[in-house]
Amino acid sequence: MPPLRPQPDAVAWPTHAWPTGDVPAGVALEPLLDEIMDPDGSLTRTRAVVVIRNGALIAERYGDRTDVWGQVTGDPVDASTPLISWSMAKSMLHAVVGMLVDEGRLRLDAPAAVDEWADDERSAITLNQLLEMRDGLSFVEDYDAGAGGSHVVDMLFGAGATDTGAFTAARPLAHAPGSTFNYSSGTTNIISRIVRDALGGEDAYRSFLDERLFGPVGMTTADPRFDDAGTWIASSYVWATARDMARFGYLYLRDGVWEGTRMLPEGWVDHARDARSTDPVDGRLYGGHWWVTGDDFGTFWASGYEGQSISVCPALDLVVVRLGKSTKEQYPALFDWRRRIVAAFADA
Repeated sequence: MPPLRPQPDAVAWPTHAWPTGDVPAGVALEPLLDEIMDPDGSLTRTRAVVVIRNGALIAERYGDRTDVWGQVTGDPVDASTPLISWSMAKSMLHAVVGMLVDEGRLRLDAPAAVDEWADDERSAITLNQLLEMRDGLSFVEDYDAGAGGSHVVDMLFGAGATDTGAFTAARPLAHAPGSTFNYSSGTTNIISRIVRDALGGEDAYRSFLDERLFGPVGMTTADPRFDDAGTWIASSYVWATARDMARFGYLYLRDGVWEGTRMLPEGWVDHARDARSTDPVDGRLYGGHWWVTGDDFGTFWASGYEGQSISVCPALDLVVVRLGKSTKEQYPALFDWRRRIVAAFADA
C-alpha cells in the first residue's frame, strides 16, 4: 500500500476552514466536473462535489435537491447544506471502533459481545469479522426488493427500525464465520450496538462522536441519527456538508492524525484499506468497513447508496467527495468517473 503522507508544513489544517488552492497545471478537471454535474448526463443528479489536493480545496460544485423521480425540490444545495451519507457512515463507525480498540474497550479478535449469540455457533463471530463483512450471517442487502424481500429495507424502514442491532443479531448463520464476504448494513448496526454498550448508552455515544470524532476535525454540521434503542444507525445515517465529509476523508488521508494529534491508532487506516475480500456481485474489493479500488495509487473509498462517495488517494494526496442521486445501473459509470478523476491528477 502506498504510504500515507503527513500534513504539508505550509498548509493549515482545515479544522475551521479549508485552505484554498488552484487546480494544478495540466489537470483537466473542469470537463470532469461538468460531466458529473450535468443533470441530463449519464450520471444523473449530483448534489455536491468537493476536491481536496495537498490539503487545499481546489474545486467544488453544487447542484439541486431532487426527489426519487428526478424532480427539483427545495432550495439549491450549497456549501452549507447538510446531505445524507447513507453507507459512508459505516466508514465513520470504523474510526470509532479504532479508538475503542486502542483504549482496550473493544478487542478485534475476541468474540463479539452479542448476548443473543451466547449459546450457539454465532458466538464464534469476532468483531474483526464483522468489520470485514465476513460474519456469516444471513442478510439480504437489496433496496429494490421492498419490504419482506430485503432485510436492509425491513431494518431501516420496517420491523427492525426501532432496534436495528437487535433485528440483525437475530439473523441465523448462512456460512461459517470468517469464510464468506456478504456486504450487510445490518452487520454495521450490530457493531454500533456493541459500541453503544461499551460506551454506556446513547448519551455517552453521542458525546463520544461529538468530542472524539466530529468535533476535533471540525465536522460541525455532522448529525448522526439514532434508533429508539439508543444505537447510532451507523449503516446509513449521518447528515453533513460536502466539505465536512471531505474532512472525514482527510482524517484517513493523514493516517488518523489531526493537528499533530493521533486520533486513530497507528495502523488503523491500514486496517481499513487492506483489501481482504472481493464482492461476488461486482468484483469490488473490500477492506475493513471501507472499499478499496485496487489501483496503483492506493485509492480507497467510503461508499453510500445512490452513489455517495469519499475517495481517498494517498499517492496523489487527494480526497474527492461526490454526493447525489444515481441509480444502481449508473454505479459502473460513477466508478469510472472516479477513476478518471484520479487519472487526471496522475497524468499531470
